[in-house]
Amino acid sequence: QVQLVESGGGLAQAGGSLRLSCSASGRTLTGYTIAWFRQPPGKEREFAAGISRTGANTLYTDSVKGRFTISRDSAKNTVYLQMNSRKLEDTAGYYCAGSFVERPVETSLQYPYWGPGTQVTVSS
Repeated sequence: QVQLVESGGGLAQAGGSLRLSCSASGRTLTGYTIAWFRQPPGKEREFAAGISRTGANTLYTDSVKGRFTISRDSAKNTVYLQMNSRKLEDTAGYYCAGSFVERPVETSLQYPYWGPGTQVTVSS
């Protein structure tokens, strides 16, 4: 069973950039499709971005398209979420999740493995 852990969260100003990392302890991420979900304050958890096991396929929710980029580095056993042109509404807890599905999907139930999350706060 893979154990995921997020890092890179923090406070950043609107319009700035931040990069989140998702790594695994004890096992390789190579066999997993990885997604980033986020949960804004007082709202339900939502899909943000996902990347397939090979990295050939990515998926983004409309609100982050053109601003966020998901990527993976097999040598570092890490999946990244580059967040550019940040907006106040990007403030949320961000969670990486792993699945054996071939391509990323937006349904959280398809991801059995989750990290504890990292908080991202965007200030004006």
